Amino acid sequence: MATGFRRSRGAWVAQLDRTERALIVGLMEQTRGLLAPHLVADGPEPQDEFEALVASLREPVGLADAPRDPALERLLPTGHRGDPETAAEFRRLTEEDLRTHKSACLDTAMALIRGARGDKVRVAPEQSQAMLVAINDVRLLLGERLGLRNDDDAALLDAYLASAGDDDPAAYAVAVYDFLGWLQESLVQAMLR
Repeated sequence: MATGFRRSRGAWVAQLDRTERALIVGLMEQTRGLLAPHLVADGPEPQDEFEALVASLREPVGLADAPRDPALERLLPTGHRGDPETAAEFRRLTEEDLRTHKSACLDTAMALIRGARGDKVRVAPEQSQAMLVAINDVRLLLGERLGLRNDDDAALLDAYLASAGDDDPAAYAVAVYDFLGWLQESLVQAMLR
């Protein structure tokens, strides 16, 4: 069972079991694949229900004709909404660096989680920002896939979930989204103490 991050010997430590770590790393891999698809090799077919959920997050349903994945827009938002030319120039100048930075944060976070000793994930102070960015980016991706863009969307999703069955994939995705929010908040609170 997970415990949030707590200060321990100059670092922050959370307890995450093997399944929880695999879940987080899998989602981070998917997020990194969206940010830097040229760096991700095709892997084996999903083996279980969790891997199938993660795989389903690669492409949103019904967006085959969209010029750019909306989740990518959440991870790499436009620099100027009122002026398309300025926005395009800003994107041209900054996007590759932002993709590289976010990918590096995801790599750091995945290495920390994979390097857990027992069930303990240790984050040193110099790694904490990378962990926060990585978790936040996964949450942005999940939020976009769930259609969470504002408070009204959250209310609609809550209403949907109230009538959905326990085996509904959206219910599982919301639980993961909430879990990551709790984990992220525990790290922020530990850092502030």
